[in-house]
Amino acid sequence: MTNLNQNSSDQRKADHIALTELAQTKASSVDSRFDYEPLFSAHPSLDEWRRPTEFLGKTLKAPLWISSMTGGTKEALTINKNLAQVAREFGLGFGLGSCRSLLESNDRLGDFDFRGVIGDELPFYANLGIAQIEQLQVKKETSKIHNLIEKLKVDGLIIHINPLQEWFQPEGDRYQKPALETIESLLNEVSFPVIVKEVGQGMGPRSLKALMKLPLAAIDFGAFGGTNFSKMELLRDVSDENHREDGLQFVGHTAGEMLSHVNQILDSNEQGIKCRSFIISGGIRSALQGHELVSSCLGNAVYAQAKPFLDHARVGIEDLRKFVLDQLLELEMAKRFLEIRAN
Repeated sequence: MTNLNQNSSDQRKADHIALTELAQTKASSVDSRFDYEPLFSAHPSLDEWRRPTEFLGKTLKAPLWISSMTGGTKEALTINKNLAQVAREFGLGFGLGSCRSLLESNDRLGDFDFRGVIGDELPFYANLGIAQIEQLQVKKETSKIHNLIEKLKVDGLIIHINPLQEWFQPEGDRYQKPALETIESLLNEVSFPVIVKEVGQGMGPRSLKALMKLPLAAIDFGAFGGTNFSKMELLRDVSDENHREDGLQFVGHTAGEMLSHVNQILDSNEQGIKCRSFIISGGIRSALQGHELVSSCLGNAVYAQAKPFLDHARVGIEDLRKFVLDQLLELEMAKRFLEIRAN
């Protein structure tokens, strides 16, 4: 044992010497969001990542949400099955990708039907675009939404708002009335919880305040800084060989900007605010960033990611498990050793 320990120590010291040059950092690269306090906590063990969080009437094991991403594709079954499994194992909330294909047919039901995997204790939400809801309202077919909720056994519905994506999408839908009117109308018809989200551009202060005055279960930021679906649709447009740039694809609000607006609204004690729960998403690159944003929110918040989950879910369940555990342990380390600096 002594020889093994000595060999390990010798190798470590050799590594330190060899990597000294690559390990140099500049003072300007320090993360100035936090005070690092190394004296007051011990390291967590590998199973000490749980941070029970009350959200949407249920208890998550950590303040992390799996954002809506894929629906109705050949890969969706494997991806969603892997995501549902880690949601169950780590106690996370889970929002499905667009369930539009299920409004008319059950052919792809298996790609979304994961309540049995997730269990009843965790929040699990279906997803439809505002354009589909508007169309169903015009046709007086909103009963199809109720049917969707029932057959998936989900807790409620996420409505994604995406006027810029629809505008650039070659086969996109066109809103016939403002999204706010469609949402208000639906809320008058249904009793299940409703979440409203953007899909990568975020929302400004007027939109946030209008949504916060509605009896929504939560608002999902879908902020600018992650996957840009407006840009994606321009890239998909096969009629545009040169993939033109359009200034509209670069407008929006980051998660930090949106959180600032939300906090200002909550701090103002304005009358009529009904929604105080938030899923902070859009360009969240790390657990550390998620920790900062959730800890700074004056409302009830979790953070969410889509593309990182998607990337690891496509590789396989073991890769996805490691990704999630690494994030949750980073959250716990941040909680133990970092304090957010006052602005």
